[in-house]
Amino acid sequence: MKIALVGYGKMGKTIERLATSRGHEIVARLGRNDQMKQAQIADVAIEFTSPESVLNNLNELIKLNIPTVCGTTGWNDDLDDISNLVIKENCSLVHASNFSLGVNLFFELNKKLAAMMSTFNEYKVSMNEIHHTEKKDAPSGTAITLFEGLKDPLKKTNWSLEQTNDEQIVTIDAIREEDVKGTHSIFYSSDIDEIEIKHTAHSRDGFALGAVIAAEWIHGKKGVFTMKDVLGL
Repeated sequence: MKIALVGYGKMGKTIERLATSRGHEIVARLGRNDQMKQAQIADVAIEFTSPESVLNNLNELIKLNIPTVCGTTGWNDDLDDISNLVIKENCSLVHASNFSLGVNLFFELNKKLAAMMSTFNEYKVSMNEIHHTEKKDAPSGTAITLFEGLKDPLKKTNWSLEQTNDEQIVTIDAIREEDVKGTHSIFYSSDIDEIEIKHTAHSRDGFALGAVIAAEWIHGKKGVFTMKDVLGL
């Protein structure tokens, strides 16, 4: 399969290493100033850039009818518009806040635990996420997805980066430290004990491999998908 990499930073280079090890060919490596038309020779594009660039990139890729895997976060408010464009152009898109298999299993675990905890009002839920200092969005897209998974069973309305006494708001403590690949924790705390579930990434390989698997999966399909579709969860 011929792959175009849109964004050639640390993640792009990791994707290249894993994709070529699986027999794929990288036919374009596009940075901020490159023309998106260069990606037309690819069977699929994998986009990992920044919240500032992602919408323009997706608009161009979809209008060029290039199946796209998007791992950039921070654009959820525009998801409906992008989804409508995918349908209009008869294209395909896989988007995810996190492509790691372990994280996607963690998403499901989070939902199940939230359902179990919904009747125990003595426990207060809170969240914590730690990433490298280069990550621009806070909280992370993964943390927001985790919140979305627990908000309905726990009857929460929103999240906040600040401490709050509002019982309907979940506090997310977003920390940035050097050379942290990504750690997400969810706490259920009471006066007598605390329950914690946690996922820690040890390298970028899990995210990159998931993106390559998504690119393999989307080939020949039409529509808008997530990693739940790719992994059959």
